[in-house]
Amino acid sequence: MIDLLTSIVGLAAAAGASLIYATLGETLTERAGILNLGVEGIMVTGALSGFAIALQMQSIVLGILAAAVCGGICGLLHATLSVMLRAEQVVSGLALNVLCLGLTSFLGTRLIGLRGPSLAPIPLPLLSELPMIGRLFAQDILVYGAYALCIAMIVFFRRTRAGLVVRAIGEAPAAVDALGQSVLAWRVAACTAGGALIGIGGAHLSLAYTPGWSEGLTAGRGWIAVALVVFASWDPLRATLGALLFGGVGALQFRLQAIGLELPAAVFNMLPYLATLGVLIGSRLVSKSSEDAPTALGKPYFREDR
Repeated sequence: MIDLLTSIVGLAAAAGASLIYATLGETLTERAGILNLGVEGIMVTGALSGFAIALQMQSIVLGILAAAVCGGICGLLHATLSVMLRAEQVVSGLALNVLCLGLTSFLGTRLIGLRGPSLAPIPLPLLSELPMIGRLFAQDILVYGAYALCIAMIVFFRRTRAGLVVRAIGEAPAAVDALGQSVLAWRVAACTAGGALIGIGGAHLSLAYTPGWSEGLTAGRGWIAVALVVFASWDPLRATLGALLFGGVGALQFRLQAIGLELPAAVFNMLPYLATLGVLIGSRLVSKSSEDAPTALGKPYFREDR
């Protein structure tokens, strides 16, 4: 039983890392008042670009950088439409999804089945030998980066001036504008940076978790990330724990199949999504997390309306 729990903990970290990047990227975007429903498309773009560049250049580092750049470009495109051109944010995000999914499907056809460089686990001395949780510290570098990103995001929002400005823009953009800060510039920057983080989350899938490229690689993780932001009440720590929970349920799914539990495969495939839906409903009933949403989320800011 202990061995089973230990293996699930390790697989939860590996499966949840991509979601941590995506969820924290979307948290940063939404904290600035921008709703981005194009997370799925940005993730798949990061997965394809990261794998393609890593394969072509035989460099994992360049692959991760490419995923971040492409994700940032997608975020910038969404910001251009929704912030600069004042397009409806929901429509812009959905359009971005359609564009990215179609484009990656077309461009990635020749990469299906190819093998490129992949990230290997790097066990940390002493920490990886801890009972039960040691597997959390026997992961690849992007998993460790996800842990560090969670801490950095908490410090950013709670202890830095820039983080306070981003939070204020999501709550009262007119007040921030009155203080001489450019709401437009901050929102564009937050959306672009959030897109870069989401792109890295996609790269983790194609370079570490399931090395290689295949159509539909993200399998709805982008939508799960959007849901986890709400579940976490826009809090980085809760978002990270939610991502690990999703990864843990996914790992449990494989373990239940391995021990021969006789259920249709579709039921096993649904488990992580059902768990996420259950947590969302539970958190809504207990804490009514929508009340914690940034006040200006999804609302365009017109300076003339001040």
